[in-house]
Amino acid sequence: MFRILAYLIFIISVALAAGGILLSSRLRNRYNREIFSLLLYYQVFIFTFGFYGIWGQVVIRAFLTPYISTDLLARFSDIAMLLGLPFLVFAWLMLIQFSFEISGRKKSNWFVFWFLLLNFSIIVVVGYIIAKTSGLKPIFLIKYYFISMNFLYSLLSSLLILLPGKGRSLIHDYDRRRIGPGIFLVMVLQCVPLLFYNSQPYIAVIFTLTFFAGNTFLPIYLNYGTLLTVFTAEPAKDPSFEEFCKKFEVSPRETDIVREICNGLSNKEISEKLFISLQTVKDHTHRIYIKTNVKSRVQLIYLVKELKIL
Repeated sequence: MFRILAYLIFIISVALAAGGILLSSRLRNRYNREIFSLLLYYQVFIFTFGFYGIWGQVVIRAFLTPYISTDLLARFSDIAMLLGLPFLVFAWLMLIQFSFEISGRKKSNWFVFWFLLLNFSIIVVVGYIIAKTSGLKPIFLIKYYFISMNFLYSLLSSLLILLPGKGRSLIHDYDRRRIGPGIFLVMVLQCVPLLFYNSQPYIAVIFTLTFFAGNTFLPIYLNYGTLLTVFTAEPAKDPSFEEFCKKFEVSPRETDIVREICNGLSNKEISEKLFISLQTVKDHTHRIYIKTNVKSRVQLIYLVKELKIL
């Protein structure tokens, strides 16, 4: 029965990994931006670790158990897990770089060098401890390494996205408030089962499902949860945009507000660009919602797109 369940979980893992990579690739092909290349690389690295580091353990135990001793099998398993950690490091690097880019922040030119140096030094230390400590179970050391580093980098990515920086964010405020906590929630769902893991198969199944399903959050949300209008042509370049504003009796100043909303600017950014107060932007936006019979920025942008203004 458990063997059938393992096959089913493996098929689900393959489907989730393929779906995440395909959705990320579609974003990159659609918008042709470096930020979506980072997302695609993140998906490739994180799922490579998933199959090499997680499912690799299952394959090793399934095929080598009848032929080698228990101690040697454990040693093979430990080496395979250690060799899979670099994929995890590169995945975290892509995630943090993605967070920098999407929040409009600038990072140091030396960031990648120091990040890789630090993390590969940690992996070397972990490998040294495993090699020199005979009474320690390597799987548990690697478990706590994954929990601690995943918590650290997921929290960093969440804060980079959630807290506004000095540069222009590539996503709307409502998206920041969903993507940032979403990354952190995915980390929590992955790490909680590991805290209770002690070679129990059912906990391993739960972790595997949350690992593969959770890491599809970003491509799914960016494909279906947001409009990403900042990556498309600006409505200001379309002459029919003015006709849209006339149809709904939008004033010239409100026209400017609609234009900047469709261009992806937040209320604060609109106030700074148009040299008006934040409260004035909010008042204009409220009147625009009433005139166009919408309740949110998303609905307003959809209305513009549906009327083929973009």
